[in-house]
Formats: sequence, structure tokens, C-alpha cells
Amino acid sequence: MYQLDFGRPAHIHFIGIGGISMSGLALVLLDRGFAVSGSDAKASALTQLLGERGARVSIGQTAANIADDMDLVVYTAAINPENPEYRAAVEKGLPMLSRAQLLGQMMGHYRYAIAVSGTHGKTTTTSMVAHILMEAGCDPTVSVGGMLPAIGGNIRVGASQYFVTEACEYTDSFLSFLPTSEVILNIEADHLDYFRGIEQIRGSFRAFVGLLPPGALLVINGDIPQVGEIYSGANCRVVTVGLGEGNDYTAAGVTYDESACATFTAICRGEALGEVRLGVPGEHNVSNALAAIALCRELHGPDDALDQGIGCDTASPGAPCPITMETIAEGLGHFTGTDRRFQVKGEVAGVTVVDDYAHHPAEIEATLKAARRRPHRKLWCVFQPHTYSRTKALLEDFAKALSLADAVVLADIYAAREPYDPQISSHMVAERVARLGTPAHHFPNFDEIEKFLLESCTQGDLLITMGAGDIYLVGERLLGVSLSTLSTERSHRV
Repeated sequence: MYQLDFGRPAHIHFIGIGGISMSGLALVLLDRGFAVSGSDAKASALTQLLGERGARVSIGQTAANIADDMDLVVYTAAINPENPEYRAAVEKGLPMLSRAQLLGQMMGHYRYAIAVSGTHGKTTTTSMVAHILMEAGCDPTVSVGGMLPAIGGNIRVGASQYFVTEACEYTDSFLSFLPTSEVILNIEADHLDYFRGIEQIRGSFRAFVGLLPPGALLVINGDIPQVGEIYSGANCRVVTVGLGEGNDYTAAGVTYDESACATFTAICRGEALGEVRLGVPGEHNVSNALAAIALCRELHGPDDALDQGIGCDTASPGAPCPITMETIAEGLGHFTGTDRRFQVKGEVAGVTVVDDYAHHPAEIEATLKAARRRPHRKLWCVFQPHTYSRTKALLEDFAKALSLADAVVLADIYAAREPYDPQISSHMVAERVARLGTPAHHFPNFDEIEKFLLESCTQGDLLITMGAGDIYLVGERLLGVSLSTLSTERSHRV
């Protein structure tokens, strides 16, 4: 297998370079002096940024993009072996790595390689950790699966030995990583087009824990069912977090403001650490914050000699960075979210429009519970199911979660990587939501959804577009509608 060497920059080509993760890895390598090329199906802000940073980007994927002098070709799990560039690289006998394999090798070049995993919450918690490390002056390299305003995108290239990234279990990709610290936020049934069920998923997370070197740090949600089974036999330091009893880190005195953002006292093994005020809404983000707090407080082991007051010094990149509770609270307080995570997009005729990436029943439940804490007249959820396999496997759970809204509008299923499945549809989801007592409507296209919402939403309503596909376009198009389109009579209708 090809071995990445930061000391010997090479020519690396990315098939699908415009993806959120692939583009981030390409930017890190550009900063390290590598020659980077890549291709993508369409131009985007990310491909433009890569071009500005020195990458050679081709729009459209053809065999002609693969040159004999390439040292490595990187591809994502979404790339089919029949892709012309993939096929050309194989025919030329060029070294090839998956995105996860490359990321794993990059992690091996950092003393503090932090991998944040879980069925959901990865982007938010990775961003929280990044904010704390930046607040502490640790100058981390960060790879996050969303656009984080504080770093101006999805990647931050630091000069220290701190690296923090999301770690996704899909296709067991995180088993290619080389972490020195791990966070496991939750373990639930998902990606059932790959996994056979929850036991296989739990097994994947057990294998992930097994990647940690002896004495390394594992921060895990202690409220996960049979949590001890996940780290049983592992030779690592285990720190549990959560809102349930018996966890090492928990929260007390949780209150919420009008934006549904929590204030709480962080507790460590019975000791009050201090007050934390979050800039992101919902109880689920209290749990995410506890994981970030525990990770940053426990990150440095006894060998790091923090009691000597060593600071983070890029001239001495192995030196640890002191992270106090005051710094942690400041970092969390400055974090106000990433794109598509309860992102308030604007207001039209008194209707607040929010967008959220939630596409799993647990995520939908957490988001809608957070939304209910905000002042509103009526809570609308405009949901686009993501993949046929997930929708079919979790149909009843989707209905139960969506029924927390006052009214639900369903778009057609976003197929993503999957072929059409006639055995499942958004209409079936709408029927089950309606059986639970929540009005639900299904429309086959965005134009009909927008027309219905313009006729139905009234002043004071809260409207959330939700899903991992392109449903956010509905909210953006509604916000582009002239206020005159919404009549005064209708906007005040009861």
C-alpha cells in the first residue's frame, strides 16, 4: 500500500475533489507542498477555492485526466469501479487509496489525532472541539463535514501537532484511521444499505475502539445501551459522558433561552467545573458539548507534563497546549453552529425559516424538540427522506419523530447513491405521520411544496426544511419571494 510521506511531497490526484471531505484533504496537502490535481462532476465554490490555492481541477471525469506521472490516485466510496478515471488508474497500475485510507495516513503524522464518531452529532462536536482548541491557542488542523464560519470553510490547516476530524462508520471507513483519541457520541441503526443491523454496527464501533494505542483516550456516551461492551478488553483510558446518572461528565441546572440554547453547569465526577453557555440549540447539544469538554480536559495524559505549564509552541510541535475550563467555556460560547445544523436562514412575512441536515429519526426528534423550545405559532417540518434503504428500514421511527411537528410536508425520497425502490415512498411516510395525529402532506416536486407553504404558513410560524439532500432549496426560494406575494390577510390568518 502507498505510504504518505509529508517530507517528500508527491503528485496526488483526487477523483471527486469537490466533495466536502476530499477538498479538505486536498487543501492540507497543498499547504504541505504537494502537487494536487482532481476532477468533479460540476464546478462549485470548493473547486474554485482549490483552483485558487494551486490545484489543477478538471470539471468532468474522463480517462484523459489520469496521467502516468501521478504518484497516487484517491477516490471516495461513491466512485464506481466503472468510473473512467478509476478504470484508467487501475489500467495504468497507479497506486490508489480510498479517501478514508488517505485520511488515516495523514492522521499518523500528528501527535494528537482526534477522531469524532457517532451516528449523529459528528460535525457539531468536531466543530466544538475545534473552537476550544483555537481558543486555547493550539493551532489545530481541522477537517469537518460542514462549512464552519470560524475557519472560513470545511478545513483549517494548522502548524501544530493537533488534528481533529470526523470519523464516519459508513462502509467501515473509520477503520482505516490512526487516532490517538476517540469520541463516540451515539450508536444507532443507520446506513442499512451497508450494515445488516445494529449488532454489526456495534461491532464496527468496537473495532474502531480497538484502533487506539495503549493508554489512549476514549470519550464515549455512557448512555449508549450496554456501553461497556463497546470498549470491553480495550487497553485505553475510558471517560463516559451523558445526561444519565453514573457518567464521569454530566450537566446540572440546564436552562434554555428563547433561542433554545442551553446554559448548564458542567460536572466532572461530582465536582462542578463551571458554567457553560451554548450558542447552539437543543438538549442534544448539551450532550455534544459534554463530549467536547471531556475530550479537551482529558486529552493530555500524564506524559505531557502539563503541570509544568508547557504551552503550545509550533517551534516545538510536540509540546502540549494547556486547556483550562475557562478556555473551554469561552470556545463553546463562541460556537454558533455550522451550515445546515439548525441554521436560521431568514424570515419572510413573519415566518422564520430554518434549515437542518437531520436525516435520521433520532436527529429529527432532537431538532424538532429544540425547535419547540423557540417561540412560534405553528411548527412546520418540510422533510426530504434520504435514501430508500434508510426510509424503508426506519419507516415507523421516521413517522414517530416527524409527528413532533405541528404539520409535516414530505418531498420525494432523495435517492443519493441508491437505485429506485418501488416498495417505499414519501407518501407512505406521510400516511403514517397522519395516523399519529399530525397533518402530513406529500408533493412530488418543490414547486408544489412552495405553493402549498405560501398558501398555508402564517405570521409567527417556524418552518424547518430538513434532510441531507437538496431540500434546503425550498427555504431559500421561499425567502426569495417578494413579501407582497404573501397577503396581509393571509399572514395574519388564524
